[in-house]
Amino acid sequence: MEVILKEDVVNLGYKDDIVNVKKGYARNYLIPQGKAIIATESSKKVLAENLKQRAHKLEQIKAAAMALAEKMEGVSLTIGAKTSSTGTIFGSVTNIQIADALKEKGFDVERKTIVIKDSVKEVGNYVAVAKLHKEVSVEIPFEVVAE
Repeated sequence: MEVILKEDVVNLGYKDDIVNVKKGYARNYLIPQGKAIIATESSKKVLAENLKQRAHKLEQIKAAAMALAEKMEGVSLTIGAKTSSTGTIFGSVTNIQIADALKEKGFDVERKTIVIKDSVKEVGNYVAVAKLHKEVSVEIPFEVVAE
């Protein structure tokens, strides 16, 4: 069943994407939650007209994301964490700590857009990815040190 997403849905797509999902997922979750509408011919035409009108505005947003990505290119973070004597962290380092460290450096990045590939449970060097736009992402190297 084809649906048009009204907002970003994790692991499915971004706003205004037309995606194929199973009928039950669309009827029982996406449509009642207001996250999608059924992709009929008329709704596709309305979507095309809206996208055409917003194309200029979307270019500006993408350009702003590209500029922020270029500024963040050389940034590397150091995150302190409480550790045991063997170097294992009590808890783990999450995207919240990375967002806070970026904010201290002067970059305002929403924590939900930061993705860490594997769990950070030991002292060492890791890489996080900040998805600033659906076509723009930046790799942020960070080092976890003992406090």
